[in-house]
Amino acid sequence: MLVGKRSFAGRIFTLLVFLQGALIVTGGAVRVTGSGLGCPTWPECTPGSYTPVPNQAEGQLHAWIEFGNRLLTFVLLITALAVFIISLRITKTATAKNRVRFLAILQMLGILGQGLLGGITVLTDLHPLPVAGHLILSIFLVSGAISLRYEVVGLQPEKPTGLVKFLLPIHIWLTLSVVVIGTVVTGSGPHAGDEKAQRFGIDSRVISWLHADFVIALLILTAIMYLIAKQSGSKVIEKRIGIFLLIALGQGAIGYIQYFTGLPELLVAAHLLGATLVWGAAWSLIKLADSGYRLQRLTS
Repeated sequence: MLVGKRSFAGRIFTLLVFLQGALIVTGGAVRVTGSGLGCPTWPECTPGSYTPVPNQAEGQLHAWIEFGNRLLTFVLLITALAVFIISLRITKTATAKNRVRFLAILQMLGILGQGLLGGITVLTDLHPLPVAGHLILSIFLVSGAISLRYEVVGLQPEKPTGLVKFLLPIHIWLTLSVVVIGTVVTGSGPHAGDEKAQRFGIDSRVISWLHADFVIALLILTAIMYLIAKQSGSKVIEKRIGIFLLIALGQGAIGYIQYFTGLPELLVAAHLLGATLVWGAAWSLIKLADSGYRLQRLTS
């Protein structure tokens, strides 16, 4: 542990995790409210102004929802800068300091990349490919923020043994696959962010059921891992796998309900929040277990 969990510095690292997740949720709010082009240009909101203007053609509500999402990016950047400054003051081993600083720099670069990708999304009239890239970059930034927090406030690692150790890499890749296929589902269905936005052109029913198949596989794998961890006496691992399983079950239930009720906006937004929590829980499990998995080292 480099700083106390409840210290000011520790809270800043926790805030970074929260804001990275919040950006995904507010991005979803932009999409389900049809506000994706509430600010129809970039980096300005509307030609000649960086903020919404009265009587804007896109409507004040849509403009301010989109502008609020852009504004959150700046809050995130300031928070990441604060994290980097704190990392310069950490006085533990050189290896730990360098790792924390590297992760902090990646956060700042990733947030700048998000801003640029957001601009491309607007300038291409919400093409589904940059929209999907926007979300995928966000989940990796969530991973980096979680890794940073664990580096500085510490965690109670518990190395997995036997089958759990073997299954953990499969679990994180399967979770990532579920999220990525979910972005394709999003890019193939309604709630594009604007009624004129282009879609992938894939049969939304087919890709939705493929997504559901991967979710079922993930739930089965997680249940198996939980039972194995319970038998092996790995209490911390068992608890974290159990938490993931509960979140994933809730997320799966929301997904099925929203599919069979015509994708109501509130459930779509809840599903996006659930996806963020699922990925965060999966990555936290990897960090906790210290499995030596290569994907972990991308942000460690």
